[in-house]
Amino acid sequence: MTKARTILIAVLSLAVALASWRFLVFGVAQAMPFMAHHLDGRAVALYAHILLAPVALAAMPFQFWPRLRARRPALHRWTGRVYAGAVLLSGLGGLWLAPGTSAGPVAAWGFGLLAMLWLGSTARAVWLARAGRIAEHRVWMLRSAAMTFGAVTLRLQLGLFAPLVGFETIYVITAWSSWVPNLMLIEWWLRRDRARRLPVAA
Repeated sequence: MTKARTILIAVLSLAVALASWRFLVFGVAQAMPFMAHHLDGRAVALYAHILLAPVALAAMPFQFWPRLRARRPALHRWTGRVYAGAVLLSGLGGLWLAPGTSAGPVAAWGFGLLAMLWLGSTARAVWLARAGRIAEHRVWMLRSAAMTFGAVTLRLQLGLFAPLVGFETIYVITAWSSWVPNLMLIEWWLRRDRARRLPVAA
């Protein structure tokens, strides 16, 4: 990725992470009225998700900072542990919340599948890192990051399209469109990268 694109991703990720914590000031009912119904029976899962998903989002760009990996590998590893721990707890919270969404079964399946793939790809990345298979670890971290960045694409889509089609309609759509295109894009990028490397290896 180009430097400008990397900076843009980092700025958007940090901005959305900070904005996501607005519930700490205004409360869930005012800051996130579309999720407030989870407070009745799913409060633990809700707070795990909305408190720790922004931690993963904020930590994610630093995992792909080459200078940090090269000059401070211990800090890179600790940032990775923070990221993985935040994904684990917020992902489990999201998986618990998904069936109870007020947006209906289509959104429930979208958010539920996202949570499962997010947890699975991150767990795979961690396992590969611990096994010393760093090249494969990077591939799975990119997949995990693509889904983490879904928090940004979701909010961008809500902001752009909610005034046009209504919040209820676009919210159901974003249960899928916030992360599936991200994952498809990263898979395309990985295949292109592999194709470029093959002639060099040959």
